[in-house]
Amino acid sequence: MIRLPSRGRDSYEYAPVAAGLAEQGFRVLRPEPRGIGDSAGPMQGITLHDLADDVAAVIEHEDNGPAVVVGHAYGHFVARTLAADHPQLVRGVVIAAAGARNYPPHLSDLVTKSADPALPEQERLGYLQTLFFAPGGDASTGSTAGIRRSRGANAQPPPPRTKNDWWPVAKQPILDLQSGQDPFRPRETVNDLRDAFGDLVTVAVIPDARHAQIPEAPDAVVEAIAQWLKTLSA
Repeated sequence: MIRLPSRGRDSYEYAPVAAGLAEQGFRVLRPEPRGIGDSAGPMQGITLHDLADDVAAVIEHEDNGPAVVVGHAYGHFVARTLAADHPQLVRGVVIAAAGARNYPPHLSDLVTKSADPALPEQERLGYLQTLFFAPGGDASTGSTAGIRRSRGANAQPPPPRTKNDWWPVAKQPILDLQSGQDPFRPRETVNDLRDAFGDLVTVAVIPDARHAQIPEAPDAVVEAIAQWLKTLSA
């Protein structure tokens, strides 16, 4: 299994989920995106296809058959592009806390503000709480730490993307792992992927989470992914 982080994050935030899945017998790899940690590569003029090729190289290096690829938030763009570009390397795709195909546009502005070092810390934490953490969650952990670790590496904007890059993938099974309070996934869009791709899509919802999902509810994420993986083996 390959775990792909969201925009501006390294793999450390996903350690509890990786450990939980490993305890259930699944092998989990957490490659760092280019520009994060020791992963190097051009950052100018790249596309989602380039990032997908990076992950394909990891899977090919391991030479252990097709992998299930888990993409969190922005990472699901890469996961789905990988599945479309390299279908022989992908057994299934988990899209974790993916936004709806069309979500309220003002949310993108709040994401930018949440990572703006020029803003006061408490203001940024307020945006983080609103977007990423359900009531009772702690925005000062997890998501904030990830932004701090990767800010320098992500000074360049992310690769441009169009829905034609990542939306069409439907050859492999998909777990649409949603957060019940995610502002990027209004509840009226809960069945959008299943309506588009039918029985290839399994929908699971973690009710008490928002867009961060992974640091908010790691045990629930592990359980949902593990149960779906068992259906692939059946």
